[in-house]
Amino acid sequence: MSGRIVGAWRTPRNLSADAAGSIHDDTTAAGLGFRGGTVAGNIHMDLLPPLLTSAFGQTWFETGSMSLYFQRATTDAEPVQAWVDRPVDAARQVACGIVTEDGGSAAEGTASVGLDGEPTALQARDMRPVDPATLRILRDVAPGEHLPGEPVVVDGPGQRQRLANGLVSEPMDVYDGSSPWGPPIASPLTVVDLLYLAPLRTVRDRVGEVVGLFGAIEIRFHGSPVFLDQQYEVDGTVVALSETPKTEVLWYDARAVDEHGTLVATLRLMNRFLKASSPRYAGDDPAG
Repeated sequence: MSGRIVGAWRTPRNLSADAAGSIHDDTTAAGLGFRGGTVAGNIHMDLLPPLLTSAFGQTWFETGSMSLYFQRATTDAEPVQAWVDRPVDAARQVACGIVTEDGGSAAEGTASVGLDGEPTALQARDMRPVDPATLRILRDVAPGEHLPGEPVVVDGPGQRQRLANGLVSEPMDVYDGSSPWGPPIASPLTVVDLLYLAPLRTVRDRVGEVVGLFGAIEIRFHGSPVFLDQQYEVDGTVVALSETPKTEVLWYDARAVDEHGTLVATLRLMNRFLKASSPRYAGDDPAG
């Protein structure tokens, strides 16, 4: 069967609206030219797994990927709808995305199953790297730099609380209780939370006061789902640095390894740092 698998219209919530000074805070976001506090991209990623398991089966949680470039920031409870092209002729990668009610695109990219395949949307993307010496916010960060991580426990309580409060836009039974793999598994939002923060922390210490937001995210499973409440060793690597007229851009990869040293999940993330929010562009950065 060909065609497109389309989800129901959903209203994802801005789960970080109370994070003062962040892009999710209405006042801060409006001051930077946004319509209001933005819904984080990994919240939108939870819209897609029911469609992806319809397209590829439960094995998507074992060897699948989701690779999205965010094109339009949405605000709290703004209606969105996810879609996935149905695989044709045993295709292992398909287009996918999220649209807004007015016909705009919140995100577009690819999803796949299987570890050997064509480059994903983000792997194939031109990152437009620049000489780090030309940057201000990211001047102390270098492509190829290892980003030390730390042991991280998957946030089972947080995911269960979101489910209990109706804050997972597309809940699935495997996210709570048992799953075909035994324990409950992490939704994409929880997988991103596992992977992105520990490597980024060492960069955040060097960029100074600045507001950032997710510009693109890819997750991939390498043989197993990510399990709730389990500890993984997480670290990362800077892939590229670039800029636009309004942002400086950090691309980095992260990985989660289990207690046996087995790679379980990887992340590619594009983090945009807004120049208008940085003292380094206002000329009053105390570090010079």
